[in-house]
Amino acid sequence: MTKLVLIRHGESVWNKKNVFTGWVDVPLSSNGISEAIKAGEDLSAIPFDIVFTSVQVRAIETAMIVLAQNLGDKTPVVMHDEGKMKDWTTIYSDTMVRNIIPVYSDWHLNERYYGELQGKNKAETAKQYGDEQVHQWRRSYDVPPPKGECLKDTAERTIPFFREHIIPQLESGKNVLISAHGNSLRSIVMYINNLTREQVLQLEIPTGKPLLFEFKEGKLEAL
Repeated sequence: MTKLVLIRHGESVWNKKNVFTGWVDVPLSSNGISEAIKAGEDLSAIPFDIVFTSVQVRAIETAMIVLAQNLGDKTPVVMHDEGKMKDWTTIYSDTMVRNIIPVYSDWHLNERYYGELQGKNKAETAKQYGDEQVHQWRRSYDVPPPKGECLKDTAERTIPFFREHIIPQLESGKNVLISAHGNSLRSIVMYINNLTREQVLQLEIPTGKPLLFEFKEGKLEAL
């Protein structure tokens, strides 16, 4: 059975501090590392063939920690597709080429861009703008924060990427891991489960908790 696993990164340092993070590149907290280890243990029997992450370090960290718990002997390798790094990271052993799990990072999977809220404490922001306004910025489908993205904007980059890059891998029989973020994954789950814009507003994806799907006869079904 071909599997797709989605995982939101483990708790980040700014999750712990209750700060809007968006595209600011902060690492996992110690609790986030533990969450990723636990997720990796739960997923350890799945032989992943290919991995996709955002370009943000917390998602890459999570993917690598998860894969470090895997029972297979393949090595996850971050792939570089351009510039000198493409040439300088060439593997000159056919044996090792066959024994890697390629890890691709792409900005289309990045977290929702929070604009001028980035770096601000969520509770203090609610005091400044009011609970209702902040709730609308955080949970509405099409109302963006100042100079930021709404969920609709995020979906307009994540869903085409998912269709063009992830689905073909599943169709070829590969087990896929995606390590990304709360909002980028919410938009992908919205697409997979055909959720309405009202239904997706109720969807919560906790840190470090894998979502498993089976790809069968061209369709994805939750496990």
